[in-house]
Amino acid sequence: MTGRYHETDPMSDVISDDYRMLQMISRFGITLGFGDQTVAETCKKAGVDAPTFLTVVNFLKDTNHAHITEMVEHIDLPTMLRYLRNSHTYFTDYRLPAIRRKLLQAIDMRSQIAVLIVKFYDEYVAEVSRHMEYENANVHPYVEGLLQGQTGGHRLADFTSQHEGSHNSIDRSLSELKSIIIKYYPNDQNAALLSDALMDIYMVEEDFLNHCHMEDTLFSQCVRQLEQEVAESEERRVKSEESELQMDSDTRAAANSPLSDNTLSDREREVIRLVAMGLANKEIAERMFISVNTVMTHRRNISRKLDIHAAAGLTIYAIVNGIINVEDVKL
Repeated sequence: MTGRYHETDPMSDVISDDYRMLQMISRFGITLGFGDQTVAETCKKAGVDAPTFLTVVNFLKDTNHAHITEMVEHIDLPTMLRYLRNSHTYFTDYRLPAIRRKLLQAIDMRSQIAVLIVKFYDEYVAEVSRHMEYENANVHPYVEGLLQGQTGGHRLADFTSQHEGSHNSIDRSLSELKSIIIKYYPNDQNAALLSDALMDIYMVEEDFLNHCHMEDTLFSQCVRQLEQEVAESEERRVKSEESELQMDSDTRAAANSPLSDNTLSDREREVIRLVAMGLANKEIAERMFISVNTVMTHRRNISRKLDIHAAAGLTIYAIVNGIINVEDVKL
């Protein structure tokens, strides 16, 4: 993997080279006090995927980002998802409220301009919070489902289109706030404290821009790649089920007796066994990793072959033909 840092580098070097990494390691759940441990050793102790950690570090370091496709190959998406969620919590629960408190200390709220500055800041925070709450409630659960092979009939684009341009809108709001403070708030006895608050605003702006850029590029490409893998897996599954059903059809056509046990495919015998165990169609589908529709097709084929339709009848058939032991039958 290209990048400035590697797993064998001391973690202390990563932090010492760039203060921004202090914020980043906390979002991964890594604490200070790692001594001379390497990146790999520190990540292992914290239960963090080291390649993902290094990819994020090198992403923040490399402003060119010419190797996004290569970077994606080193990302563990669940680790990345936890990092982004922790980043949201950092912004909304800690960093932005802390800046507001500093602003209130620095400005005279008896001034109308001061009141408007705080109002402007609160509107900015509310916009950031809405954006992050939307992602927490929609994008992240979608990705979690995708990791389980479930799309829910959606694509990432369905969610990102709902707040398209919101990153730019939030950026503009903060730029306007900085401009108002610099141009219009009078210099008074708390000038040093106000300058300190303004510095914090500049720093959180840079942090938030990096966060948004990571979501729009690295994270999004990871998700799109997973979407493609899930789609290809689903396509293979459907083809496999169609092939299996065709084989069952061929077996029926070749069978001499519809009541002969050898007319049943292995899958059909498994369906009978699970029916005898008392499982519903949905439970059988989950157990066999097939769709409910495929289970229903198997059951129709079984009924046609054996001329047995009721679950009780299939249970008796399963016991008599040694498909299931009596003690395993749910009465």
